[in-house]
Amino acid sequence: MPNWSYSFQEQKYDRERLAKASGRDLRIKPKHSREICAVIKGMKVDQAKTFLGKVIQLKQSVPFRRYKKKQAHRKDLKQFKWYAGRYPQKAAARIFEILAAVESNGEYKGLDIDLCRIIHAATNQGRIIKRYIERAHGRSTAKFKRLSHIEIVIYEFPS
Repeated sequence: MPNWSYSFQEQKYDRERLAKASGRDLRIKPKHSREICAVIKGMKVDQAKTFLGKVIQLKQSVPFRRYKKKQAHRKDLKQFKWYAGRYPQKAAARIFEILAAVESNGEYKGLDIDLCRIIHAATNQGRIIKRYIERAHGRSTAKFKRLSHIEIVIYEFPS
């Protein structure tokens, strides 16, 4: 079993009030997971769960700030002061599962989940599953599947 390290520095925080969870080699697009992680960073846990639930139900779009070329404008993004967005349901569902895992890790450590905020939500590109489609005249076209690693860390701030 590999030893996964986080891209998060724990030295700044008290370890007793910290909970972590990660998902490795998830079959979601790194671009979609990057945009979702950028939005939920800094949110409270229940606030992030309701946001992801709305994205899964196609009631709230995710602002795409970096990968925004030829993106449709969305009315519901005025609260984020942005214009371009999408509804990445599959990525939102996987990140929702990781958020539930970090919440249960925090409860196991004895944290008050109502006071917890997401202080680290990051995604990294995972392995690439390489496949090829056979074409005419002995040619082929690449059909690669890019996987994602996602890390979420919550911290209990004193009230």
